[in-house]
Amino acid sequence: MAVAPARGVPAGAPRRRGSALPYVLVAPAVLLFLGFVVAPAGYALVLSVQSRKVSGGLLGTGTTMVFSGLANYQAVLGDVELWRSALRMLLVAAIAIPGTVGLALLFALMLDVPRTRLARFSRLAIFVPYAVPGVIATLMWGFLYLPATSPIGGDSIDFFSPVGVFGSVANIAVWGAAGFNMIVIFTALRALPPEIYEAARLDGCSELQMALRIKVPLVRPAVVMCSLFSALAALQLFNEPNTLRPLSNAISSTWVPLMKIYNDAFVDADLPRAAATSVVFTVIALGVSFVAARLIQRRVAG
Repeated sequence: MAVAPARGVPAGAPRRRGSALPYVLVAPAVLLFLGFVVAPAGYALVLSVQSRKVSGGLLGTGTTMVFSGLANYQAVLGDVELWRSALRMLLVAAIAIPGTVGLALLFALMLDVPRTRLARFSRLAIFVPYAVPGVIATLMWGFLYLPATSPIGGDSIDFFSPVGVFGSVANIAVWGAAGFNMIVIFTALRALPPEIYEAARLDGCSELQMALRIKVPLVRPAVVMCSLFSALAALQLFNEPNTLRPLSNAISSTWVPLMKIYNDAFVDADLPRAAATSVVFTVIALGVSFVAARLIQRRVAG
């Protein structure tokens, strides 16, 4: 019994097989992801359930890795200094996240006003700090904070005091990230239908009223997404305090969690404990991402 050809396909025409081109194009990205994300993550998981055992008697001539189960995770969860570093990270985040998103929203709203002068130059000037490498930006701000070289405070303001150092670190993070978030929010503003603004102007709305009552509610998903980016960046806080550490006695080698992980791995040579800490904070980061993503979906759906 002959099978009828599919509709739209001439009888006797050869069937086209799936092209391999998409797989070829995606393969480099998949290989890089497997080599630089999946493989290190798997190795960290294996390393986190091991411990180093000294062999060779009193001389301690060698070390071997032995299975230790969840001992490293118990030590991590019970490490008081680690949770103190997490608290310091949260204090910086409490300053940096509202500052970054708030300034980004303010800049985007100001640049979206039709009568704004030098709008292109202003957008570029606000975005440029994002392109500056974090270490270079931190060194620049570090010399601005030092009393001997600072033109903004001198001896009257101690930027590296035990309390002031939180604002100093957060300021660097805000300065570097506000431009990127501004572009995200500004793009969302430009995507809004211009008819909304025309109708609002016909009703007598001022630019301030349109910004507060129309623009801000409509770009709320973009603002929430920028908040998510800023929260994830706060979990990865490392460059700023680590670079400022030689300039301030208020910043210890374990000031934030990533500095604690670095200190455990490369100063104390305790790689299993550092791996366990990394796994714990990866789970926390994934949890923050999941919760924030659900919040974004609800905002968009609402």
